[in-house]
Amino acid sequence: MPMVTLSSIPQPAVWHGVPSVTLSDETLRQRKASVLSKMQQHGLDALIVYADKEHGGNFEYLTGFIPRFEEALLVLQASGEAVLVLGNENLKLAAHARLTNRVIHAPWFSLPNQPMDNKKPLPELLKEAGVTAGKTLGLAGWKLFTGSGDDAHQMFDLPAFIVDAIRLAGEGTAQLRNATGIFIDPDGGARTVNNANELAHYEYGANLASTAILTALNAIEPGKTEKQIAALLAAEGQPNNVVTIAATGDRFAWANLYPGDKVIQRGDKFSLTTSYKGGLTSRAAYVVANASELAPDVADYLEVVAKPYFCAVVAWLEHLHIGMKGGEMYDVIERVLPKAEYHWHLNPGHLVADEEWLCSPIGPGSAATLKSGMLLQIDIIPSRAGYAGASIEDTVALADDTLRHTLASDYPALWQRIVARRAYIAEHIGIRLPDEVLPMSNTVGYLRPWLLDQGRALVCK
Repeated sequence: MPMVTLSSIPQPAVWHGVPSVTLSDETLRQRKASVLSKMQQHGLDALIVYADKEHGGNFEYLTGFIPRFEEALLVLQASGEAVLVLGNENLKLAAHARLTNRVIHAPWFSLPNQPMDNKKPLPELLKEAGVTAGKTLGLAGWKLFTGSGDDAHQMFDLPAFIVDAIRLAGEGTAQLRNATGIFIDPDGGARTVNNANELAHYEYGANLASTAILTALNAIEPGKTEKQIAALLAAEGQPNNVVTIAATGDRFAWANLYPGDKVIQRGDKFSLTTSYKGGLTSRAAYVVANASELAPDVADYLEVVAKPYFCAVVAWLEHLHIGMKGGEMYDVIERVLPKAEYHWHLNPGHLVADEEWLCSPIGPGSAATLKSGMLLQIDIIPSRAGYAGASIEDTVALADDTLRHTLASDYPALWQRIVARRAYIAEHIGIRLPDEVLPMSNTVGYLRPWLLDQGRALVCK
């Protein structure tokens, strides 16, 4: 275990006004080719990809857009033909999709009381989309149903009216399988590994989230409201992919999930989270300037919660490497932050993409291998009764020599941000990142337990 002290260090640098990186046509071509290859491996004649606003990542991976406030299907044939089945207000997006398609109008996917003037029933429309008898059909929602037993491949998280229509279109002879793993199986799903263009695309969100969080952290003071702090987390008009958190004192009063009018008090617990495509940043600590301002029953927070948690994050970052099994990382965290004592229960780390939580290769006994191109979020959540939490969730990428060289040559400004972040983490926080671990967030490893003391953070000695 490293020796951890609370020391005076400069705050990490942040970057404002970073341009977005558009996914290239070649990246979209590679994505489709990867999915078609995996369809062939799974013996699928067609893949039916479901989407709505909350669960549009697999659909967007190939089409470039989500169906916003409606539902949608992408029917991808083994031949490569793509059909988009869209509601009223997304028909216009078919012409802008990132893959060649033909479009079928399904008004059942539209909002309540909008026109439903299509005279063909949904099963007939699906037949026109290529969902026909005798085929082996993969259905991709957003869940893997791992641990559900032998029936997992027959569990579907699409709305029942859509699954029923698929069965009718298949006339009882089509075979249906859960094929979500084609996209998000943690040990081989198409979306779990990114090329340089994709990493640059997602780094925009990781930079945005961590910049906003540091801005908000520096604005916290007694007398302000949650809403005043939360306003600083809305960045560049970009959509959040999780609920924004700016919560002082006890959370969830009156079942409220959102920032409210509660006034920050000295000594409060405080939680802060914002997330965009490619990265979430989260912090949890106390609104105090030093330990003497804590309530007596939590006066030992630094030793009981913050330092042990920080040591776990250090271990996570310093052990992370390409080729590591997910079970190995789970064991590392179990050794340094025993689950029985610190009561974390989710996977200590997971993959990110357009979603904040894509899937996780990390778990007890997991044989899933960490690969170059993966985007991972530090997500270890300790819980000690009576104490505030501790959280420094941020995003890193794994990149081998070839991928690092491509990033440096194709995206030099991005590469300079990564180099600067690595130097800060080494020189000021004392964490020794392996060469293949690239900080995508500006605040990786930065833990400030006293939110009113902006000059000190935990460091390794």
